[in-house]
Amino acid sequence: MTIRLICLDADDTLWHNMRHFNAAEDALLEMLRPFADAHVARPALEACEARNLPLYGYGAKGFTLSMIETAIELCGADLKPMMVADILAAGRSLLAHPVELFDGIAQTLEDLADHGRLVLVTKGDLLHQEAKLAASGLGDRFAGVEIVSDKTADTFARLFERYAVQPAEAVMAGDSMRSDVRPALEAGAWAAYVPQDGAWAHEHASPPEFSDRFATLKSLAELPALIDRINRS
Repeated sequence: MTIRLICLDADDTLWHNMRHFNAAEDALLEMLRPFADAHVARPALEACEARNLPLYGYGAKGFTLSMIETAIELCGADLKPMMVADILAAGRSLLAHPVELFDGIAQTLEDLADHGRLVLVTKGDLLHQEAKLAASGLGDRFAGVEIVSDKTADTFARLFERYAVQPAEAVMAGDSMRSDVRPALEAGAWAAYVPQDGAWAHEHASPPEFSDRFATLKSLAELPALIDRINRS
């Protein structure tokens, strides 16, 4: 079987993302320090995010609303309008920061284009993801861009049908075991896990126990060689 479709995650696979969310979270914890220690505030924020994901989805806007809700929960009547303004400013910084590509990404995409069609598969706010892709300068490298509300096995099954490939002719690469690796494998594709420091706890999941269609890579630059091995097998 030959790989014909190469699906790539965006945030923390092509460019830095979580470092900005972590900075916003640290700013919130500092604001909340007079009301709650970090070991209380951080779990409260994580629980609030989990509750709100089905309502707001993924991305900076939903995260900002969760920060405000957490502040209301922990500060109560002592929450000042200026603190809300500061939280909103931290949220806006998530929407306005420059896109910082990982080293060598442009060359890696060029190498991958020799191995199959490239499709960007990312989740989150449509407007923000489109803006980041435009700012990255990478948009013309992809045969397709799929911005989805979540990544599930059904998401990938529909994607493979849309691009007219069998699941075994596709590989998905990304930094999330939960969103990139496991659903792609469940849909019958190959998967490459490219872990990054500072990953969001929500994206953690156990690796597949038994799968000959899964590999962990030190960087995305190793993906062309992995595809070569798959094609020879």
